[in-house]
Amino acid sequence: MRLRSVPATDRPWRRRGAAAYAVTRVRRAVRPPIVVTPLGPEVRKLEDVAIPMRDGTILRANVYLPRDGGPVPALLCAHPYGKDALPRSRGRGWRINPQFRILRQTGPVRISDETSWEAPDPAQWVPRGYAVVNLDLRGAGRSDGVGSLLSDAEAQDVYDATEWIARQDWCSGGVGMLGVSYLAISQYKAAALRPPHLRAIVPWEGFTDAYDDFFYPGGVREVGFSRLWTTVMRRSTRMSPDLGREAAARPDDDAWWRSLAPDLARIQTPMLVCGSFSDANLHTRGSFRAFAETSSADRHLYTHRTGKWAAFYSQEAMAVQQAFLDAHLKGIPADLPRVRLEVRDRGDRIHDVRHEQSWPPRGRLLTLHLRADGRLSPSPAEAEASLEFPSRRRAARFSWTFADDTEVTGEVRLRLWVSAASDGPVSLFAGLSKWTGGEFVPFEGSYGFGRDLVTTGFGRAVVGRQPREVEITLAPSATFFRAGDEMRLHVGGRQLSPRNPLWGGFPALYRSSRRVQIRLHSGPEHAQVLELPVADRGR
Repeated sequence: MRLRSVPATDRPWRRRGAAAYAVTRVRRAVRPPIVVTPLGPEVRKLEDVAIPMRDGTILRANVYLPRDGGPVPALLCAHPYGKDALPRSRGRGWRINPQFRILRQTGPVRISDETSWEAPDPAQWVPRGYAVVNLDLRGAGRSDGVGSLLSDAEAQDVYDATEWIARQDWCSGGVGMLGVSYLAISQYKAAALRPPHLRAIVPWEGFTDAYDDFFYPGGVREVGFSRLWTTVMRRSTRMSPDLGREAAARPDDDAWWRSLAPDLARIQTPMLVCGSFSDANLHTRGSFRAFAETSSADRHLYTHRTGKWAAFYSQEAMAVQQAFLDAHLKGIPADLPRVRLEVRDRGDRIHDVRHEQSWPPRGRLLTLHLRADGRLSPSPAEAEASLEFPSRRRAARFSWTFADDTEVTGEVRLRLWVSAASDGPVSLFAGLSKWTGGEFVPFEGSYGFGRDLVTTGFGRAVVGRQPREVEITLAPSATFFRAGDEMRLHVGGRQLSPRNPLWGGFPALYRSSRRVQIRLHSGPEHAQVLELPVADRGR
């Protein structure tokens, strides 16, 4: 067996340009591009409105209504972050949520001083003819009781709140849901219960499988943002069970994890889901899964690869949100595409925006075989060979140069044959990167990381000295490669981006593999292949 080690390995977490990027990140943390304005007089605010649940527990909401006029449809957002955690005036400026500083912003975000974290802005929606209901979930903010994150009981509360809102004299009877992250996640289970007056949902980036999307993608433990988030929830809310403790005690995808996942097939509510290509560490996979698996006959997918909040509050996105909600809550016809597809050739440059009828769009598979000498080839290897690397210090590297302009859009699938110097579990990290003229091309990633790869995937398996087949699915992406561009596939035993908070993917952190020599096997008996979904651009 022919062994190749150093020539086809490198350290993908070490990339040029880190210092300059760190300076930019610090500047944006000191002066984030967040513009806050006072709520206008045309909006009337009702504070701590009591909403009774079926068991008598009182949840509380802030309700924003037009100053004048009759009943209007309502937009509900339900979350554990505190409806009263709002921007506050401070001298000549504003005190904003610290996450706007910690997580790099890609562009200006304009909100009013009544916009809570990741929620719709009442200053934008009330003048458009909507009421905005910002609800503290059970056990959070000023609501009573003890809550349970991601649970069926939480969904029942959202159901009850929806039906209560629909009966109020200020509501015309139709209710929609709108929000980002947890404010998107809380929509799925509630919609699966089919509240009679829930007419539309807009889950703007939200995972649908807590195990595979967040805590253990591919079986690899996330110990960065997941620990930070569960710690904040434990200290700021009254929730049971302790989600962080349960996650640590449940490394396998068991019935408890399944109980947290929504039954997507039961969702029939019209849906506009945002599928972001820039949040593979958290919401990307779940968003595309929701679009694929719900039963809603009227569902739309809006994709992008920029910052989460810059996209959500942008004029373009709000226009699409309004057209969708107007159609289902006001009966105003809208001509919305099934899929709004955004393709980038680098993080700060859009190559194409077009409308598609399906996800992924029509295309073909380009199958490339992994060679032990570090090449990707359209033809399989003729002889058995292997490539070896130390799990934590280096990563295997495979290269392909595009002869023609090529758009890679969809999920990338990777099949490996893996062995190790000793028996035991290994964690594998796979990623594709783009290189032009020998220079790394950065893309927008999770938590404001602006030097991300094209796409990444995870896999965990128990291996020994005999090769074992391992399959890894990389997150959905849409990227344009020009003729002459190089694509690199890396496979390692640690995360492929640096962890430093200034120039890395902080706070994302994944548990590395045990320290062991890993071998990747290729040849007639061990076909290692990379399947690229190539979009049909010749229509």
